[in-house]
Amino acid sequence: MTPLNLTRTGFRHGLAIGVVALFLTVLNAGGSPAAHAAHAAQGAEAASAAITGDQADAIVQELKEIRKLLESIDKKSVAQAPKRPPVPPTAKVSVKDSPVLGSADAAVTVVEFTDYQCTYCLRFIQQTVPKLKEEFIDTGKVRWVVRDMPLGFHKNARKAAQAAHCAGEQDKFWEMRAVLFANAKKLEAENLPSYAQTMGLDMTAFDACLASDRHLAAIDKSMQDASGVQITGTPTFVIGKASGDWVEGKRVVGARDFKTFEENIRKLLEEKQANAQ
Repeated sequence: MTPLNLTRTGFRHGLAIGVVALFLTVLNAGGSPAAHAAHAAQGAEAASAAITGDQADAIVQELKEIRKLLESIDKKSVAQAPKRPPVPPTAKVSVKDSPVLGSADAAVTVVEFTDYQCTYCLRFIQQTVPKLKEEFIDTGKVRWVVRDMPLGFHKNARKAAQAAHCAGEQDKFWEMRAVLFANAKKLEAENLPSYAQTMGLDMTAFDACLASDRHLAAIDKSMQDASGVQITGTPTFVIGKASGDWVEGKRVVGARDFKTFEENIRKLLEEKQANAQ
């Protein structure tokens, strides 16, 4: 076995040979592992014979320059990358012309941004909403507002949202909302009229509403409002106090449990009580 040359010149020469050998191996890719090894060995021998010390130095210098260039590009990319502003813990959102459940005089308003094909939204509806309704909405302490946020990769969510609003024209928004979530995996457009029919809606009016797309503008506005306050996923909630058509309060992201909502709601109720004294 030939002793390893550890001198500076020998190291540079060996490095250059290795680079060339690797290049030749890549060029010969496509055969068996044994063939690749043979090609690499042949490449190393050819490189050793063909590359002089000066050439090896030149190759090493070239590699150094390439490394500097890559490091420079990386630093520039990091420096020039736009920095996303941090998501604030609170948000202020409009509730104008949105479906509302609960007393208009409630001390606390919860705004829910939702998607009818969102599995986390469904879990929240099934596991958390019933207790929230019993504890806070039905007792007049909380007003619940729904805003639409059909995500782009849920192809049936926008039409489902329209169906809910069309049912709302016949005072059946909340009933349709429940039916849509119960059938979250079967929200194709052809299924929506059958849900309306089982609810006893005026089908002529419902079908005309759905065909007109007249609620699309409001749905798109809801999505724009969400984007404007950096709400990017569903479900997302704003728990706060209402002032006119606006609600400002704490942002809660995800299908959180009852305790999370209870803590935030009771805190606001206590603040109102303290201010009234």
